[in-house]
Amino acid sequence: MNWFLAKRTIQYYTRPNHWKGFGIQSPFIFDLVGNLMREKHAYYDFQRIEAWRKALLRSRQVIELTDMGAGSVKTPARKRKIAHLVQSGALPQKYGQLLYRLATRFKAKNILELGTSTGISTLYLALPHKKGTTITLEGCPESAKVARATFDQLNAGHITLLNGSFQELLPKALERLSSVDLVYFDGDHREESTLAYFQQCLPYIHNETLFVFDDIHWSPGMERAWNTIIQHPQVTVSLDLLRLGLVFFRKESKKEHFVIKY
Repeated sequence: MNWFLAKRTIQYYTRPNHWKGFGIQSPFIFDLVGNLMREKHAYYDFQRIEAWRKALLRSRQVIELTDMGAGSVKTPARKRKIAHLVQSGALPQKYGQLLYRLATRFKAKNILELGTSTGISTLYLALPHKKGTTITLEGCPESAKVARATFDQLNAGHITLLNGSFQELLPKALERLSSVDLVYFDGDHREESTLAYFQQCLPYIHNETLFVFDDIHWSPGMERAWNTIIQHPQVTVSLDLLRLGLVFFRKESKKEHFVIKY
């Protein structure tokens, strides 16, 4: 954990927040925080995904990484074991399960992910609606190979992985989807890039669209990007979960921002 994130983590756990929905007047957000985020039901897919995560963590295979953005590790080794890549870069289980529950609750069938890595987060996004369409973008060819093996292992044939730069692939992916139900922004943690991808996706939203941003407090630049995004006039409701940031565009909701201990 870098010093900036460590500082924000201490602040997050010591300042007042809306624990279990207390103090939240909006029925929509109260249900989201008080019920969905506290849900204990374990879906069968959870066991399958985590079993495969454990298998990857046992892998001794070494792959060569191509970093086309700013990842979660500031100075990544050129060659890394798959196990280390999963351990340090894959979305933790509790956040993956939250993505699954969100995709389920909001019936997200057109899903876009920027940053596949080994495919763990992709599975959590895509498996709730196996008849839907999930497009995931990955810059590193070797990571893309691992992710494709992941999707094959769990019979997730409805996932389309596009390998290349986000700048090149994002417009094509958006055109193929025509509209987006859920977008997960990961893989490029630069302020300018995050804001640019956000702006590119905006024309494809609808009233129930959800944007999820990873590592919103990872660096001063990412935090500035997050603060700019939640102030955008089309954003009505935003939630800060320390690691993840959730953004809604519901026209019937008044503009509010919540810090939620999760």
